Amino acid sequence: MARGNDIERVVADNRKARHDYFIEETYEAGIALTGSEIKSIRAGQVNLRGGYVRIVDGEAWLYDVHIAPYEQSGAYFNHEPTRPRKLLLHRREISRIAGQVERQGYTLVPLRLYLRGRRAKVEIGLARGKKLYDKRDDIARREARRDIERALKERTRR
Repeated sequence: MARGNDIERVVADNRKARHDYFIEETYEAGIALTGSEIKSIRAGQVNLRGGYVRIVDGEAWLYDVHIAPYEQSGAYFNHEPTRPRKLLLHRREISRIAGQVERQGYTLVPLRLYLRGRRAKVEIGLARGKKLYDKRDDIARREARRDIERALKERTRR
């Protein structure tokens, strides 16, 4: 029987990151949040586009992720929408990731933010930037796959 901690609900998905980058590896990290931030996340008020992760002094930080201010709380108790947020990872994971990021052309991007039980988690990906022709190849492959599926669907209808 599934416990409450096993249930995952995806709150935000960064589809643009999968379009702009080749994702080499993914990692799961917790996020240190304030009360109004977790309430906004539960309400689905998150935008991951443009976000990135940096390793600073042996700690992983999430930058430029917009979590909207919680509407029910007053202005005094609210948070700054794009403040840096600390990611909770094991020290050996951080050192391993830092070594990989130092390679040429690699970066860390948030791929999705989800709730597992009562905790907010972010999936970060070790990514390498795509060139314009790589993006065009992906689009061409996707369209070809759609055309094939469409043709097969029409064929089975007859």
